[in-house]
Amino acid sequence: MNESKLRYLHPAADWRKGLPIGNGRLGAVVIGGAGSETLHLTETTYWSGKPEPVLRNKHAKADLQRMRQAFFDGDFKRGEELAQKALQPEKGNFGTNLALCDIRIDFPAEGEGYERVLDLNDAIVRTTCRLDGKPHVRETFASHPDGVLAMRIWSGEEGRISFRLSLAGRTDTFESHEEAGDSIAFRSRATENVHSDGTCGVRAQGLIKVAASGGSVAAEAGTIVVNGALEAFVYFAAATDYGQTGGEWAEAPARQIKDALAKGYERLRADHIADHRSLFERIDLQLGFSDREQLPTDERIRAIGSGLKDDPQLYALFYQYGRYLSIAGSRADSPLPMHLQGIWNDGEASRMAWSCDYHLDVNTEMNYYLQEAAGLGECHLPLMRFIGRLAEAGRETAQGLYGCEGWAAHVFTNAWGFSQPGWYYSWGLNVTGGLWLATHLREHYEFGLDREFLAELAYPVLKEAAAFFLDYMTVHPKYGWLVTGPSNSPENSFYPGEPGEGSHHLSMGPTMDQVLVRDLFEFCLKAAGLLDTDRGLQERLKRTIALLPPLQIGASGQLQEWLEDYAEAEPDHRHLSHLFSLYPGNQITPERTPALSEAAKTTLESRMRGDSLEDVEFTLSLFAAGFARLHDGGRAHDQLAYLLGQLVFDNLLTFSKAGIAGAEANIFVIDGNFGGAAAIGEMLLQSHADAIRLLPALPKQWHTGRVSGLRAKGSAEIGLVWENGRLTRASVKAHSAGTATIRYGELSASLTLVPGAEYLFDGGLNPLGESSR
Repeated sequence: MNESKLRYLHPAADWRKGLPIGNGRLGAVVIGGAGSETLHLTETTYWSGKPEPVLRNKHAKADLQRMRQAFFDGDFKRGEELAQKALQPEKGNFGTNLALCDIRIDFPAEGEGYERVLDLNDAIVRTTCRLDGKPHVRETFASHPDGVLAMRIWSGEEGRISFRLSLAGRTDTFESHEEAGDSIAFRSRATENVHSDGTCGVRAQGLIKVAASGGSVAAEAGTIVVNGALEAFVYFAAATDYGQTGGEWAEAPARQIKDALAKGYERLRADHIADHRSLFERIDLQLGFSDREQLPTDERIRAIGSGLKDDPQLYALFYQYGRYLSIAGSRADSPLPMHLQGIWNDGEASRMAWSCDYHLDVNTEMNYYLQEAAGLGECHLPLMRFIGRLAEAGRETAQGLYGCEGWAAHVFTNAWGFSQPGWYYSWGLNVTGGLWLATHLREHYEFGLDREFLAELAYPVLKEAAAFFLDYMTVHPKYGWLVTGPSNSPENSFYPGEPGEGSHHLSMGPTMDQVLVRDLFEFCLKAAGLLDTDRGLQERLKRTIALLPPLQIGASGQLQEWLEDYAEAEPDHRHLSHLFSLYPGNQITPERTPALSEAAKTTLESRMRGDSLEDVEFTLSLFAAGFARLHDGGRAHDQLAYLLGQLVFDNLLTFSKAGIAGAEANIFVIDGNFGGAAAIGEMLLQSHADAIRLLPALPKQWHTGRVSGLRAKGSAEIGLVWENGRLTRASVKAHSAGTATIRYGELSASLTLVPGAEYLFDGGLNPLGESSR
């Protein structure tokens, strides 16, 4: 069965066909074929750049008032000129994540009978073939418990294993030398000249060691040569000085490899599998079967792309692959969260204006849309800590640029806590970028109900964000509403008048800002009540919430993207920011706001109709999730089919097509993997707006299936079984005390949850009993 394996019968000729592994810090993509194999290695903190001073304006509030008056007067050109002058910093040493190095292993003969597999259950890449007619096997994994990458190469016959291992750096400052006759040590610095000045970046050191059973191992001329062994083992470790004040970091790789050798490969492997499975096995998903399951993964992808959509388990594989990438890319102790490419890096974004960074206008957020509902709350923690550090850095930006209390961040950030606007106001001035990212604090709390987390991190950070917007927002003279601005609706533009008069990017009170601010104020009000604190702030928030603009429906029946019903300069723009109110937010739901739901549907449909619609991985994921929230499983499935058939490489990693936002090539962007997987989860289970909805958007293609281990807000675990498109059985396991409303179609049931209890229902939501664990 291929339901948890990516399987191929052809070599991986390049990175886009390679298979990813990772331990939350070190990443590798395994490339190659029978005669050679290359490990393209990355490290999540290997960043160029350095901290940069924040732009300061001693006339911040006066300048802000002048800008706002220009926009209120309808003089958009003047308002944008003022914003460009006061709120547009120079590009400095922002930096980018960079690839670290390549390990290449060359074998003396080409092979036949080739197969390579990534087993999601074990998190191991395995290559098998026949060299000179004899079996040849290689397996590679990245161990989280031991912090090393390990590889075993064997044949089962004495003297059959011979190869030459070499190491190549990916930056100009890379240096290596042989050690002890069986190792190569290296040191490097993350430098480049596109996103920084070529002189600044973190330092790295690492070690590769080869051990063999039988035969010989020798280091010569920068390579390690193995001859005539029964089996050989390759160990790799690396560290950087990111966040370090002493020199101990440089000793870590040698210590990790020494410990790995002492433990032995078999125990290292067993500990790795046990650690991985403790997370991965929490969810089991079956979406049905087809005769294409036995085909290699790349052939299944091409079949979907040709219009043969009936391969339900490929969607289940894609969902579990998203969970696998979460575990490989973001562990509880990861020093940084996942960037544009997770912890991997094909080098494309780093070499051009894109940068391999943290974009805050959907990309980084979408990287973490999956984890909570997919039973991987621990994998969310690196982002929680990162948000806390960003809030600290954002205080200077709030004061220096706006003269306001609290903290703010804009369109993107980096390993150094950058929080200023981007280099150009047209795309860089969405003032709620940091707030969008900080919504994940709320999500993590609502799923786990960890009161300590709420009190010590989530509420303090969000309270400071609220302080900024309470200070920053202004009353709209025409409507009397409190609005943000000047700000973008990422990264879109509009016509305030006739199209011939030109388009603009900045306005007062774009919908996205207002949705995020309302959610922020309402959550802070609720959290302060739960924690019995800040009574004065609670009263102020109550008064302020009443002054926020409502969501509005435009003349074309669409959800307005701006405060006014402006015509869109790009009607099929890739960003759907204002639909945050539908997903992942819940200010719009079919049950509570039917008119707004129809407007959201109109927006989705109008964005999909244009001839110039951009093929973007995150947009297709948002289309799918949006239709899932509208309970339209068929259209959600159509969007996923397009994503899987047109916007994934052979290795199932998602990409943005060349030409989008200046991209010079098809660029791997991992948010489509997480966003698409999250949309699949939304089709099966939704927990928002005070209810848990079972199978809310089940498409006909998944008419029979089962799932266990899905998580719902309120710290509940859900299992479902369905046949012929109808629910037949449901279970709810309570991890915290509370109440819950379960809905399936028009049916509903109310529960009082007791921690440790499991509640069972039939397809009519009739109770079948209760058990304690």
